[in-house]
This record gives sequence, structure tokens and C-alpha cells, in this order.
Amino acid sequence: MSFVTDTRSGDIDAFLIAAGDGWGEARRQPLGQDASTRRYIRLFRQDGATALLMDAPRVESDPCPPDADAATRAKMGWNAMTRLAASRVEAFVLISEHLRSLGLRAPKVLKLDAARGFALIEDFGDNREFARLIESGRQAEVPLYTAAAERLAIVQKASTPKLLSMDGLSWPILEFDALALGANADLYADWLPAETGQGPLEGAARARWESERNALIAQAMSFPRSFTLRDYHAENLLWLPEGDVGLLDFQDAVLGWDAWDLAMLTQDARRAVSPEAAEAAIRTFLDLTGQERTAFDERLAVIGTLNALRIAGVFSRLQHRDGKPRYGDFQPRQLSILARNLSHPSLAGMAAFVREMTPFVFEAEP
Repeated sequence: MSFVTDTRSGDIDAFLIAAGDGWGEARRQPLGQDASTRRYIRLFRQDGATALLMDAPRVESDPCPPDADAATRAKMGWNAMTRLAASRVEAFVLISEHLRSLGLRAPKVLKLDAARGFALIEDFGDNREFARLIESGRQAEVPLYTAAAERLAIVQKASTPKLLSMDGLSWPILEFDALALGANADLYADWLPAETGQGPLEGAARARWESERNALIAQAMSFPRSFTLRDYHAENLLWLPEGDVGLLDFQDAVLGWDAWDLAMLTQDARRAVSPEAAEAAIRTFLDLTGQERTAFDERLAVIGTLNALRIAGVFSRLQHRDGKPRYGDFQPRQLSILARNLSHPSLAGMAAFVREMTPFVFEAEP
């Protein structure tokens, strides 16, 4: 779906002219949309400088106000329910500035028009994603995952801001709470049965699901909380020429758990992460943050299960509702990730339920 209109193109012209420094005359190369409603345009200035235009029209449902109750969030829609940023450029800009203040390589923002949804940002270049570098053999996997874990340790050791502010803009860092976790986990109950031609779990099965889901969420809510980037995986991490890690797609950051970002990094639905790379990342992170392995392994299993339930449900929905069969290629790996997390002793109740309702989870070949 495209959100680009003649009016939008005119707004882009005006924004780039106002940005100055020759960006209005720069050659433009559309890079397409990402998984959200954002799209990116690479700009080539006559002197050889490049930048990226982030074009994020306000077409999504609104993000969650800090004081919204459950009923209000349900009425507002998915973004408020799950505390997503609704592709707001101010979220990206302010979180980027926070990460940069910690010494991390998030893109520098050159110009911003939050009201119209435009940001001119630093260009890290093409073909530097961890996933592409590893697939091509240009970079070894273990050093990249170790470097990614080192950056996560920096984030985790810093205090979590409640509100980010700059130049009259503000953005709250909201809690990834029980309501958000439940809405995401319910994607399993609503959509994974479709893999075998069944409908959503209902009646007694639904009641049992909600009981097991709530018990799992209660476990998660008992864990220590920390700043969570939320989409920390190989497609959003870039290896920069100076040997640093470039960070992307962090605008949905929340007060969550260290294990969420480690699960996203080491339990990747789209590509196999070797046991060596996963272990190197986890060990590096724990060494740098001074944490104990047994407690972390429990957090990783619980938080990883909640995340894996969500992703498995999303992949089924994309196939069976949205007619996107290519996500079936990712599903076996995702189900094996879910099964592996469920093997932890603290997940016995949810494991028994999943084994009864969707036994194929434990039969998938990664």
C-alpha cells in the first residue's frame, strides 16, 4: 500500500527546501516502505553527501497516551493497546538522541518536521545489515553478535528515562505492561490454530489459554524492568566502516526487559542464529552487566515465549488472512524457537497447554 500522494510530494519538496544546505536540489532515490507506514528516500547532494528522508504520514491509529486506561486503549486501537509508536517521527528522533547520548550510533537527525511526519537523518549506507553481511560471508557471525550484545549492555546499564524532551518535543517511555503483553500473546490463540485449518481458540480452550497466558504474564511482570529497544535483530543492525554498530528501528522502545532484546537478537525468526553466536551474545551481555546466568535463562525463556507466541501468531495471520504464503517459510523456525523456550522448567504449564492445543509446535523442523 502506498501513502504517497501529489500533496505529499509537494510537502516533501517544501520540507527539503526549508532544510537548506542544498537538500532541496538533491537527487532522490526511493528505497520503499518498511514493515510500517514509513518509507525512505535516499538523497544525493551535488557535493557527494547523502542523507535519508524518513516520510511517516500520520495514517496509523494514535499512540498510547501515558494516562490511558485499558478501555480507552482498546477503543483507540492496536497501537495504544500494545504501546507502539504509530511511526511518529518524534519518537524516532528523541530516542535516537537518547541513544546517541549514551555513545551509541543511532542516526543523527539533520532536520525535523514532526507535525507533517518528515525527518532528514544521517545515512549509514546500503548493504551493511548484519543479516546480509553474514549471508554473503563478508563478516563472521560471532563477532557481530558479540558487538550487538556490547551495545545492549550499554543501554541496560543506563537509567531508563520516563520522558524524553528536545526543542519543544516530548516522548514518553511507557511500560510494556500486562495489557500489551496479553494482546500480543493472544495472536497465538487467535491465529496459530489456522495452521491446521482450525479457528481461534474458544470456550473452555479459550478460558484455559487465558489462565496460562495470565500466569506467564505474571511471571514476566515479576522480573526487573529496563529500557528495551524492542526490535533489536539482524535486519536492524548495521556494521559501519569504522567498526561500530548502527542502530535502526528503535522508535517503539518501552520500559520492558533485557531478555526481550536478547530474545529478538538470538531467537531470530527470519534467519538461523548459530548456537555459538547466541551463546557469545548472551555471555558477553551478562559479563558486561554483571548478571547471573540462571536467573537470566529463566527471564529469557519466559519473555522469549511471550515473544515467540506473538510472532508465530503473526506469521499465521499473514498467511491465512492476508494471503502472504512466504511467511510460511519462516514459521518452522519460529515454532522451533517457541518449543525451545517452552522446554524451560518454569514454562511447564504453558508447555502442556501448547502441546495439547497445537502439538505441531513441537514437531517443526527449524
